Amino acid sequence: MEFLDNTFYNNPVQTWLIALGILILSMALLTIIKKILLHRLHKLSQKTATYVDDLITENFAKIKALFLLIISIYLASLTLTLSPKVTSIISKLVIIALLIQGAIWGTSIVLYWIERQKKQKLEVDAASATTFSALSYVVRIVIWAVILLLILDNVGVNITTLVAGLGIGGLAVALALQSVLSDLFASLSIILDKPFVIGDFIIVGDYLGSVEHIGLKTTRVRSLSGEQLVFSNNDLLQSRIRNYKRMLKRRIVFTIGVIYQTPHEKLVKIPGMIKKIIESIEQVRFDRSHFKAYGDFSLNFETVYWVESPDYNVYMDIQQRINLMIYKQFEQEEIEFAYPTQTLYFNQENNHPIDIQEAELKEKPDDV
Repeated sequence: MEFLDNTFYNNPVQTWLIALGILILSMALLTIIKKILLHRLHKLSQKTATYVDDLITENFAKIKALFLLIISIYLASLTLTLSPKVTSIISKLVIIALLIQGAIWGTSIVLYWIERQKKQKLEVDAASATTFSALSYVVRIVIWAVILLLILDNVGVNITTLVAGLGIGGLAVALALQSVLSDLFASLSIILDKPFVIGDFIIVGDYLGSVEHIGLKTTRVRSLSGEQLVFSNNDLLQSRIRNYKRMLKRRIVFTIGVIYQTPHEKLVKIPGMIKKIIESIEQVRFDRSHFKAYGDFSLNFETVYWVESPDYNVYMDIQQRINLMIYKQFEQEEIEFAYPTQTLYFNQENNHPIDIQEAELKEKPDDV
């Protein structure tokens, strides 16, 4: 038993063995307590409809084994006579472990709340998906940045100097990553201002499609032909965006032409015919119909009406119905639609037509 009386680092072997036993026992007890409480909380959360017990259960499950080990080491160290330096190191380890575990819990609580809000508002406002995703990202960065600063301060680092140094270094990084940061701020502008959200049908220049994803650097759009279009957020905001999802109704303008040989009395009837046809259709509001212009080969009538729906298929069904009804009405009234025609007049002298080849030459421009 003399071996137990030997001293190592100011503590007998017997004391070290007791500390080891406390370490093992503490680790085992804390693990068992965690499992028992987690099991009971899980059963309780299944019986209730509130989300508070679910949140507590989820956070209890996030207690890390390393955290329990550090707590057990601290409890075991209380039985030992240690130097102030070692005691300080153990105390700092415990504080760091508490800070990290606190950051895990804090992040979990905030993200749990964000996800609940996201699910509740997603059906009402599609923009919430993008907003809450960005918010969760920002929250994680802020929480872990604060925890990192607290840990550095705890281990003796002068964070005031560090923050000042980071400010100078951050300026250099910002200049080097100017394009990346411009896209990042553009994404925040999209999230806050909401010119479009996921699911909107937009046109950017010659490209069009439905918004699939709004990221920190790019926005992805699924085109009508199936391929994915990727836009830089900064370039996207500098473009003219047409958002058809925000359309409440459609203003439709169409033109028809009839032949010049149409009698005056029938020309007068045409606007009234078209008005009557459009007003007979549901989800449509007639605006106007006029004899607009004399065309090269037709007398042109312009009609304007509103479709009380943004759906493109609804508009096309209505326009098709209007076209068929106009065709039928014109057929009954014997009004002919115009089509591209050209009439040639030949000059005759002494009852003899001029040579056709000569007529063609006269029609050609001088530079031919």
